Amino acid sequence: MLFLYNSVVSAAGFFLKIIALFSPKIKLFVEGRKNIFSILEEKIKSEDKTIWFHSASLGEYEQGLPVIEKIKEKYPAHKIIVTFFSPSGYEVRKNNTVADVTIYLPLDTKNNAKRFLKLVHPEFAFFIKYEFWLNYLKELEKSKTPTYLISGIFRDNQMFFKWYGGFYRKALNAFTYFFVQNESSKQKIEAIGFNNVIVSGDTRFDRVNAILERDNTLDYIDRFKNNQKTIVIGSSWPKDEALIAEYINQAPENIKFIIAPHNIKPDQISTLKSQITKSALLFSEKENKDLSHYNVFIIDTIGILTKIYSYGTIAYVGGGFGNPGIHNILEPATFGIPIVIGPNYSNFAEAVSLVSLKGCTPIHNISELKEIFDKLLNDENFLKEKSEISRLFIQDNKGATETIMRVVS
Repeated sequence: MLFLYNSVVSAAGFFLKIIALFSPKIKLFVEGRKNIFSILEEKIKSEDKTIWFHSASLGEYEQGLPVIEKIKEKYPAHKIIVTFFSPSGYEVRKNNTVADVTIYLPLDTKNNAKRFLKLVHPEFAFFIKYEFWLNYLKELEKSKTPTYLISGIFRDNQMFFKWYGGFYRKALNAFTYFFVQNESSKQKIEAIGFNNVIVSGDTRFDRVNAILERDNTLDYIDRFKNNQKTIVIGSSWPKDEALIAEYINQAPENIKFIIAPHNIKPDQISTLKSQITKSALLFSEKENKDLSHYNVFIIDTIGILTKIYSYGTIAYVGGGFGNPGIHNILEPATFGIPIVIGPNYSNFAEAVSLVSLKGCTPIHNISELKEIFDKLLNDENFLKEKSEISRLFIQDNKGATETIMRVVS
């Protein structure tokens, strides 16, 4: 089976080069891996002490960041190496300041794994949430490198729990400890013979809790909000926006709306704006405008949504009408905001938990959206109750990073 795995990885490397001719994203994936080893040879010397963190994409990087920062504090003389599998992670965070070297992870072939680990020679290795690359894990085990999974989640549909997944289960021997998010994951991994498992929780709670310590003010949002109740729509997709636009068009004039779409391509922004009959302004057109005169502020830029959530009376988090589902609900929750989402959230443990606590409300159609928005806007006690549930949800679940750091030495 390992032979088959290696054959598939090698074949994928070949076909990705062909697909890259037609796909800009795959082109980044392929081109970004061309000079990895020369970069490593230039930036890492044989005498350097290093610690390696791997994340699949942006979400996993953000999830692991609290641990990366604490490790950097504890081991200031070590070089921090961060790798990404996906362009959507690397391209956004390639210029981060926490790592000494940030690169793509070479494809998981035997030769790549050996060469990469020889050049990086990590004292510790961390995999964030998932991505179990068999050749890298095999080499880490051979070199007896302490290796940790942080914020891990295990589900029944993973290869480890199938009758044919023995070669995948064997790869897990590389891990010194599994730090998992919940008791269910602990039970699953223990059932296949691993007892080096600690339920630490999800480091994303520590990540979002730290947001409260930063300066989240945006003067133009202050001017737009003008002390009015404000609904923030974050990471929305067209299906979300169709419902939101219908609600906006019949909402009271004293309610403000800030929409930060997931995709900010000009044609999609234009389509969104055309659906709204209230006065709407784009972020890119805000200069020399009296922002307080507008009902809707459409954010056609990236990187400021987290701060915008701090101005919300209510947050609607998009993605719940598509696959795989909703975007990050923890950022608005940390500001103590009631959250509304679409129906597809069952694969997101934090959303399932907050829905069960009634701090987050899933909706399926415009009538349900109108019902929950109107109640939150008109019933102050109801609003305060939902807000407090969201705030406490973050506070009660932080601490995963501290648990991990007590063990890692």
